[in-house]
Amino acid sequence: MIRVLLCGCNGRMGRAVTAMVEKEEQMRIVAGIDQFTEVANSYPVFTSIAECDVEADVVIDFSSSKVTNDLLESCIKTNTPVVLCSTGHSEEQLAQIREASKSVAILKSGNMSVGINVLEKLLKQAVVILGNEGYDIEIVEKHHNQKLDAPSGTALDLANCMNEEVDNKYHYVYDRTTRREKREENEIGISSIRGGSIVGDHDVIFAGQDEVITFSHSAYSRAIFAKGAVTAAKFLSGKEPGFYTMQDVI
Repeated sequence: MIRVLLCGCNGRMGRAVTAMVEKEEQMRIVAGIDQFTEVANSYPVFTSIAECDVEADVVIDFSSSKVTNDLLESCIKTNTPVVLCSTGHSEEQLAQIREASKSVAILKSGNMSVGINVLEKLLKQAVVILGNEGYDIEIVEKHHNQKLDAPSGTALDLANCMNEEVDNKYHYVYDRTTRREKREENEIGISSIRGGSIVGDHDVIFAGQDEVITFSHSAYSRAIFAKGAVTAAKFLSGKEPGFYTMQDVI
């Protein structure tokens, strides 16, 4: 039985993970971490990781980048692998996550969807061919009006997976409103849209001379992210220290 500590248990994604784990025979949530404790849970909920005294085999984190440092410190201390699903980390935090992975197993992904991670594989192939043919690349991401960070972690992951495949020859442009100039050749434009209850849409556009190729992914339910997180937790439980991604899982 895999024992899960769920951070951000009372948020929308936390509740989706709770529902998903309830269907698992070899996994159960033994405790949760959340600032909001008035929600009824089938497991004890603590307001901070420091207060939690329940042992777990793996942590699933759908909370906030604000608590990442404390979470990493606790996971290193208890030698508990952690699936980091939260986004919006600073460059300093990303470096800290990499450093922490030398001491404990960490799986980080900006998007836990299996489909998105398959898309990354396809984009790595496409950027080599289409990028060398001079196609311009633009990413458009859409999310609900409650999302705090922009661009989304997924949009950045899609851009990074392509950029790394071609020796980081691209730079990113997030806002053109102050730019009075032609589009540069080696750039990836990233645009964010926030509205309504959009779960998550991502379009990667390769625009060439007289033709456009678009790779699209649409999430219709948070269940796909919860399922990916649960699958990742199964994969990570018992793993040696190291930095893992959903690419390792699939």
